[in-house]
Amino acid sequence: MEDTTQKILYSAVQPSGNLTIGNYIGAIRNWVGLQHAFTCFYAIADMHAITVKQEPALLRRRTLELAALYIACGVDPEQCTLYVQSNVSAHAELAWVLNTITYVGEMERMTQFKDKAARHAENINMGLMDYPVLMAADILLYQAHLVPVGMDQRQHLEIARDIAIRFNNRYGETFRVPEGYILKEGAKITSLQDPLRKMSKSDENPNASVFLSDDRDTVMRKFKRAVTDSDNRIVASEDKPGVTNLLNIYAAFKGCTVAEAEKTFEGRGYGEFKLAVGETVADALAPVQAEQKRLLADKGYLAEVLKRGAEEAFRAARKTLSKVYRKVGFYRGE
Repeated sequence: MEDTTQKILYSAVQPSGNLTIGNYIGAIRNWVGLQHAFTCFYAIADMHAITVKQEPALLRRRTLELAALYIACGVDPEQCTLYVQSNVSAHAELAWVLNTITYVGEMERMTQFKDKAARHAENINMGLMDYPVLMAADILLYQAHLVPVGMDQRQHLEIARDIAIRFNNRYGETFRVPEGYILKEGAKITSLQDPLRKMSKSDENPNASVFLSDDRDTVMRKFKRAVTDSDNRIVASEDKPGVTNLLNIYAAFKGCTVAEAEKTFEGRGYGEFKLAVGETVADALAPVQAEQKRLLADKGYLAEVLKRGAEEAFRAARKTLSKVYRKVGFYRGE
């Protein structure tokens, strides 16, 4: 069997809002398994978060909450490097250098820039446009072999690859060109109110998304109001997106296949079905929420974990940044 532990994997999540069960199924749950298979750097991307206006005190609080949530979900700081992005200045330093070989037209064509600019027309700042360059710096700093990607991040990974290749061609071999890591087959979790759209932590409809922080009553209420259809069959199919979404959620939290979930609910009504899905999710979230609360009560421990993670990340990032500075001709007193 191939030993992958020496391969480096990088991933990050912004502390800019409550995470949904879709974030958990699509990202955090996979991180737990990956930390044993690769050398993993997991960042709390607070520098990315401020491209949209944030309340400073709330951003700091959410950063700690996200660190506690990672650990509560099974991310082990002894098995990976868990740190806050802004605690490692090399991210911003490398991004500046990479800006000088990145073209404005490339950034203007980025789908997420266009989407965010449309949603935040009052705050179309340079950070919104430059977001992919900072993301490239995040990845390239650690000479990552692999980056877990979903459909919405593939364009950013391609830009990171293009920037790495362009820099290597201009200055000589410096960066490893990262590959996308396709996560284990996992269902795409969609909105409970509009199952044709991805479940989003920024959805304006409070019943559309189930958050990892939701209490049991809130979880149950949201699932009871989930959109299904006029047909009463509980089967997964393209013409039944609401029911399919609920089956996907149930299977993901129950640890079974969608086909097994269909058999479980064969001949049962939508009311009973939605209640069962809600109870399954609430049961799974309860221990995570309890552990997160316990960790947040021990801020000294969290501070120590993040300090140690930042030091580990800094040591790895410094090697790459020093090489980059030499390649571009910065005087280092040598």
